[in-house]
Amino acid sequence: MNQKRYITADKILPVKGNPMEGKVLVFEGEVLSDIVEANMIEPGKVEAYNGILVPGFVNAHCHLELSHMKGKINTGTGLLHFLQSVISMREFPEEVILDAIVKADEEMHEGGIMAVGDICNAIHTATVKANSNISYYSFVEMFDFLDPVKTEQFYNNFYPAYESVPGLGKHRKSIVPHAPYTVSEHLHRRIYESNTSEAIWSIHMQENIEEDRLFLGQESGYRKFFSELGAPITHFQPTGTSSLASYLSFSPLPQKMLFVHNTQSRESDFKAIKASAINGYLVTCPNANLFIENQLPRYELWKESGLPICIGTDSYSSNWRLSIWSEILTILKYNSFLSFDEVLEWATINGAEALGLDSELGSFEIGKRPGCVLLKSIGGDVDTRANDVVKIV
Repeated sequence: MNQKRYITADKILPVKGNPMEGKVLVFEGEVLSDIVEANMIEPGKVEAYNGILVPGFVNAHCHLELSHMKGKINTGTGLLHFLQSVISMREFPEEVILDAIVKADEEMHEGGIMAVGDICNAIHTATVKANSNISYYSFVEMFDFLDPVKTEQFYNNFYPAYESVPGLGKHRKSIVPHAPYTVSEHLHRRIYESNTSEAIWSIHMQENIEEDRLFLGQESGYRKFFSELGAPITHFQPTGTSSLASYLSFSPLPQKMLFVHNTQSRESDFKAIKASAINGYLVTCPNANLFIENQLPRYELWKESGLPICIGTDSYSSNWRLSIWSEILTILKYNSFLSFDEVLEWATINGAEALGLDSELGSFEIGKRPGCVLLKSIGGDVDTRANDVVKIV
């Protein structure tokens, strides 16, 4: 039987429900078994902390397999140059790649991250995930450079290899498209046919202005980018609409999808998501957006859309830390119209819902195993100048 821990602090933010003072969280192992009045527990049994307790975080978008690229790519070069750098740095010694993955997984766990939506283009992360304290949802990413001829070759070579790795059973996965500019409608249908109806999808969306220009038939850097990769897209016919609207014209569409980045998305794009049959989630990776393109999304449009918002870290190829707390601080620093409480929802319960883990994570509710993170406080409020958090459970 797990030993009980009685944990309290100056304030507790349950995410679902009002802030609590004078309460004690009762944990049995990782499970929150009760929330009681402080005077019900012998003082000597209670772990009392100075600060504010919040549930563990959910990282809705990461590329764990790129952890070996920490500090290897220059900032502010733009997405196309960044992608070229990532492609050119794939060939590292396997022991270097695997060691970086282990360290990144440990870093995220110690930083209070309970679950991760992780992009996979290789099988390097499978063993770590099988033994991790973090719950992973693996998005096995597909692309055919808009060329249906290449679809089956890529699909048949990659996915069976990932399936064959032992020990991944406790983690869920689905096959997903990379981005509108790398996935043909033929590959989209192949992906749909290979997933169950309950599969969660993810897609990189409208991360730079060149993406919409390609689909609108305007001059776009993507044509040169693909030519330099040896995959010219001379066969591609512009749709005359945004990349997001173009992708939503594919059929059939998944039930649930994470739209990641959206730095160039407009009000009409968000309306298109809501008008579709997709249960859509917007995922922001602010530090990565600053790292690559020196810009952030227009969060006022995100809020107005009414679509749920989640937070990701992206990868060490495009970030200085794999810390959801760091992402929260960046969002609040540049968007004072947002409150800490609402951004905390993005980092916890919204991410848990997006990954289908809201029955387990994301809020202090009895029966969940939400994790427990201590934030520093000042004047009774969260200290948004503090650089780190402490993982309690």
